[in-house]
Amino acid sequence: MESNHGQAAPRGHDTHAPQGEIPTHHSEVGGEHDHATMMRDMLAQWVWRDFANIILGLWLLTAPFTFGYRSAAMTWSDIISGAIIALLGVMTLWPRLDLARWGICFTGLWLLFAPLVFWSPDAAGYANDTLIGALVIAFSVLIPMMPGKAHHKLMTTPGPQIPPGWSYNPSTWLQRGPIIALALVGFFISRYLAAYQLGYINHAWDPFFAGGEGTRKVLDSEVSKMFPISDAGLGAAAYLIEALSGFMGGRDRWRTMPWMVAMFGALVIPLGIVSIVLIILQPVAVGAWCMLCLITAAAMLVMISPALDEVIAMLQFLLGARREGKPLWRTFWLGGTLDSGNATGGGAMKPSDRSRSAASEVIRAMNLDNVPWNMIASAALGVWLMFTPSVLGVSDAAAHSHHVVGALIVTWSVIAFGEVARSVRFLNVVMALWVAAAPWFLSGAGAGARWNAIIVGAALILLSLRRGEVRERYGSWNRYMV
Repeated sequence: MESNHGQAAPRGHDTHAPQGEIPTHHSEVGGEHDHATMMRDMLAQWVWRDFANIILGLWLLTAPFTFGYRSAAMTWSDIISGAIIALLGVMTLWPRLDLARWGICFTGLWLLFAPLVFWSPDAAGYANDTLIGALVIAFSVLIPMMPGKAHHKLMTTPGPQIPPGWSYNPSTWLQRGPIIALALVGFFISRYLAAYQLGYINHAWDPFFAGGEGTRKVLDSEVSKMFPISDAGLGAAAYLIEALSGFMGGRDRWRTMPWMVAMFGALVIPLGIVSIVLIILQPVAVGAWCMLCLITAAAMLVMISPALDEVIAMLQFLLGARREGKPLWRTFWLGGTLDSGNATGGGAMKPSDRSRSAASEVIRAMNLDNVPWNMIASAALGVWLMFTPSVLGVSDAAAHSHHVVGALIVTWSVIAFGEVARSVRFLNVVMALWVAAAPWFLSGAGAGARWNAIIVGAALILLSLRRGEVRERYGSWNRYMV
């Protein structure tokens, strides 16, 4: 926006605003005309994505005839979805109709699930819908909401990038990068498993378990068949959405896009724990392990605590905004900033406190820079419990207990690697009490296994008492890190 030399600043204009940060309300930047002009300028740089969505819609509309779909439901789904994407893509060419891009986004989400809902008999249909769905989500919402000069001027409320009272920013690209990478690992593995369940390949590879048949036994089990759609395909879609949502927003999205951080956290944390528990139950419910499933569970497990810190920063911001009288629901969807730098607890950080190399940021993001030795030892005890059935001759219900509880101990210990999640270690105390007591009333445990369980349980309780060093600052969250 050009300045008016020799004239007074418009009423409400903050002449002391930081350079490059322009107030968000159009009344503060010269009225409705200036707001519309800025909107057109912002959308003009993304006009190519409108044409890309139109082309992708036409591609999808013609795909059933090009690839020879054998499913009438998939054929009509792609025709209707393609027509919707192309039509809404044309609408987004007009700035006043730009909200139509959300319709494209939701249609893209449908495409990720359509081959699973209709059990597409054609691999081309599954691959085509997954690829087109991801692309239209990226072109309609993800790319236009990436941080840029025009977007910053119009949509971003000036404010800090580091949460008040924190010693680092949990929303940087170096923080999110490892999570995105792990989500993609989970996606590619789950897509391979889904290809077997949907009948596109005849064998599911497993290098270790059940003579190479462990993966196949799990995918063909009655537990998997209880899902109305391919459970591996459902996991692949969830991983892909996680990766895409990880790309959305800028370095300050903990306060500018709370809704996105909440969705990202919901996909990674509760759904991740549920997925891990389901995989842990495989030897009990199915009688076999799935090597590829364990890899995806490990990827999901490592993602949980790095995602938790951004969620905590977002929740602290919303609580601070609520204390200042800002409308909670509006702040959740539109973001903002806090009037008081100490609203979330703690003070502003010095630049020296925030200076880290890229490598150290990635290591910190993965919670590998300050892992307590007692949590490593606890995880090792969990692994030992999983092996005790074969080493000590434990069988029947006691063996199942060792498999499940041992895996849960590993889960809680690894999550507690992260400083913000150290309190999770107390769940191991509950696990320890069960470990010590269970062999005495469950069948299949001999005298040696019972005394082993008592020793492991006692050691696990002692190891769970130590919190470990906390190097970072997390505002008001530090008081809960006992």
